[in-house]
Amino acid sequence: MFDKILIANRGEIACRVIDTCRRMGVATVAVFSDADRDARHVAMADEAVHIGGPAPADSYLRGDAIIDAALATGAQGIHPGYGFLSENPDFVDAVQAAGLIFIGPSADAIRAMGLKDAAKALMEKAGVPVVPGYHGAEQDAAHLAQQADDIGYPVLIKAVAGGGGKGMRRVDAPEGFAEALRSAQSEAKGAFGNPAVLIEKYVLQPRHIEVQVFGDGTRAVHLFERDCSLQRRHQKVIEEAPAPGMTPEMRQAMGDAAVRAAEAIGYKGAGTIEFIVDGSDGLRPDGFWFMEMNTRLQVEHPVTEAITGVDLVEWQLRVASGEDLPARQSDLSIRGHAFEARLYAEDVPAGFLPATGRLAHLEFPAGARIETGVRTGDRISPWYDPMIAKVVTHGPTRAAALQSLDRALTRTEVAGSVTNLDFLIALTRHAGFRAGDVDTGLIERDLDALIAPRDADAAAMALGVIGLAGLDLPDAEWGATLWQPLRRRIGWQGGEAVLEVLARDHARVTIDGTAHDVTRAGGRWLVDGAARPDAIRHFDGGVGVFGQATLILMAEDPLDRQGAADGGDGLTRSPMPGLVRAIHVSAGQAVAAGDRLAILEAMKMEHTLTAARDGVVAEVLATEGQQVEAGAPLIRLEDADG
Repeated sequence: MFDKILIANRGEIACRVIDTCRRMGVATVAVFSDADRDARHVAMADEAVHIGGPAPADSYLRGDAIIDAALATGAQGIHPGYGFLSENPDFVDAVQAAGLIFIGPSADAIRAMGLKDAAKALMEKAGVPVVPGYHGAEQDAAHLAQQADDIGYPVLIKAVAGGGGKGMRRVDAPEGFAEALRSAQSEAKGAFGNPAVLIEKYVLQPRHIEVQVFGDGTRAVHLFERDCSLQRRHQKVIEEAPAPGMTPEMRQAMGDAAVRAAEAIGYKGAGTIEFIVDGSDGLRPDGFWFMEMNTRLQVEHPVTEAITGVDLVEWQLRVASGEDLPARQSDLSIRGHAFEARLYAEDVPAGFLPATGRLAHLEFPAGARIETGVRTGDRISPWYDPMIAKVVTHGPTRAAALQSLDRALTRTEVAGSVTNLDFLIALTRHAGFRAGDVDTGLIERDLDALIAPRDADAAAMALGVIGLAGLDLPDAEWGATLWQPLRRRIGWQGGEAVLEVLARDHARVTIDGTAHDVTRAGGRWLVDGAARPDAIRHFDGGVGVFGQATLILMAEDPLDRQGAADGGDGLTRSPMPGLVRAIHVSAGQAVAAGDRLAILEAMKMEHTLTAARDGVVAEVLATEGQQVEAGAPLIRLEDADG
């Protein structure tokens, strides 16, 4: 077994690996960029080494600096986590050439599965079913368009390198193919350095079911399946294990296929075989096809651990250090059901745009497994994926595990950045999802209902006023004093109320002309006689009320004289920090509402910015390749008549 390893990653996966290493008595070395000097994974590790600037290319993608850090600290192996260098075969070769152990598969195995077209050909040879499509080397646009016609629409364009939904476009008709191909190739080149794509038949009622495999280089076992069908823009949102509606026959067929896939490439370590499943007529042994293999630990691996009782990171360390597979297939079984929800800093109403900000308050409930790389006071950086945490629950049945997830999300408290928390809660309460009727189109079909905000009611507002007045604090002064009159105005950014202290633990809050009686008894708040489940939390600059809905009230700043923007300046601004990937207009050009103006690359995704109205481009204020801050003006429009 290792004495010390280096973790070539950051955030929640680095913290996750450290947790297992601590339990096993293995010392850990963290690496960090300028942006992560005070990060949680740095504080948790036994040692930490600075490796460069905030951009991944200057730090977490610098294989040479990472290897040097491992050698300098006496680490014997390198755990790649996921993302960054985890599926880079050249990095694996370099690690081994330096006399270190790569805690993962061989470079040959990664290369075999690294390009989707070659991987599909290999899987066909191994007897694993694959989706009908074109996986050839010819990338001429006309040739690809003809292949799409031959396959039959709808089709899916996919980058042959990488994953995570980048370089992927669905096309429903021939007239949309050329633009979708250009966009997919551009995104693939920017994300992976390889614009090549393949084309597949699009399954109309698809489910994304994947199988966890683990090999020792010769033999492999599977640890059953995960259903990852709840996706948006090919990004997973909530995962579960086992898959709802799975039959013993289907599980056997998928498990056997996954093991054949792993053994065909001599796979060593943890990996995932992803299948696309036709859910239009139930789950059938002849209704699934290989999509790709992820030659690393998956983000959603905790749900597999929850239902099997296996620590996959421990298995990784044991097999990488030379031990045999820790279990035979007959040793593995499913116990109950588990869910994982991905909590992100993102602006859901604005189209799930990634967000940044300082986490003024962050608290999770007991009873759930929380995988996180941040704490209260940390900043969500524009340089990396904006995940805040993974919330994982387990129960004896699917219904029990889902109820636990709903409760855990409802009791999660976040302030300082917008998040997708309300969206996740809405998903847990979606009737179809609760019934196990899932497919990859569920979110898009019901998007309007799922993103509708959970409006804070008047009672929550009244409690927020109590918090701003400090009356919830242990040393609160409820009586009249020189500094605190019985009746006073309480203001916050965007609103105000009148607070009257009537007696100890009894106040009246008047908002928009409506009065609410607020009392406290037995440690609980009552508003207008009704008990509330809410908690009032204080943080720098405001208060939060967490319970039936999340309400954040930011304290009034008497020095703030800045008025709201009138929105009529004709400026198209960057919605987040990012890189201007392309400018599609020039000064003097007429545009119509909805026309594409520019493409911004941020948080590893491309975002198209469009004209809000008809007009003429007066100025182009940014250049391609420019790094811009949130709110930076990019394009200025003026009326066509000047």
